[in-house]
Amino acid sequence: MSTTHNIAAIRKNYAKQVLTEASVAAHPMDQFSKWLDEAIQGDVTEATALVLSTVSAANKPSARVVLLKDVSKTGFTFFTNYNSRKGQDLAENPYAALTFFWPALERQVRVEGKVVKVEPQGSDTYFHSRPKGSQIGAWASPQSQPIASREVLEEADKAFTNKFAESAEIPRPEHWGGYQLQPKRIEFWQGRPNRLHDRIVYELNGDNWQISRLAP
Repeated sequence: MSTTHNIAAIRKNYAKQVLTEASVAAHPMDQFSKWLDEAIQGDVTEATALVLSTVSAANKPSARVVLLKDVSKTGFTFFTNYNSRKGQDLAENPYAALTFFWPALERQVRVEGKVVKVEPQGSDTYFHSRPKGSQIGAWASPQSQPIASREVLEEADKAFTNKFAESAEIPRPEHWGGYQLQPKRIEFWQGRPNRLHDRIVYELNGDNWQISRLAP
C-alpha cells in the first residue's frame, strides 16, 4: 500500500535557534516554563498539547494526546477519567512519558517519570473551573469503554444535564481527576541544520539535576 506522495522525500532543514549547555536553566522545570511561555507567546497551535505514553502490566504501550493543565517545580499535571485506558495503565504501572512538539519553534521536549494522583481538593478545584458542559461530559462518558452508538453518549449527556439542571454546583465524579508526572529525566531538543540537532538532557541524581549533551 502506498500514498500519492513520496513521503520518504519529505524533509525540512531546521535552522531557527541553538541550544547549549551554557544557555539552559539550572533546573529543567525553569527551562520548560521558559520554552512553554515562548510557545504560547508565539501563538503555537495547541501549545499545551502533549503525547502521553503509558505501558500496561502486560508491557503493551499506548499513547494519546492530552492537555497540560499545570506545571510546577514538582511536575506536569493533566486530568482524565481514572477508568480510561490510560488510567488503567497508570494503576498497573505508574510510570509514563510525555512528549511536547512545537514545530513552529523547531522544538521538542521529552519527559520521563513517575505518575501520582492529584489530591482530591486539587481535582475539585480544576473540575469546577471547567465549562458546565465539560463537567457533565465527565459524568456522561465511560471513557475508553465500547458503546453501541453516538446516540448512547448523547442520551447520557441529556440525562446528566437534566439531573444537574437545578444544582448550584456539579460534583466531581470519583472516577475523574488529575495526575502529576514527577520527572526523573527531561530532554530538550532544538532542531539544527543537516540533522545535527541540539539535545540537552537533565537527569535527576538524588536531589540534583545533572545536565549533559546527547548526539542527535
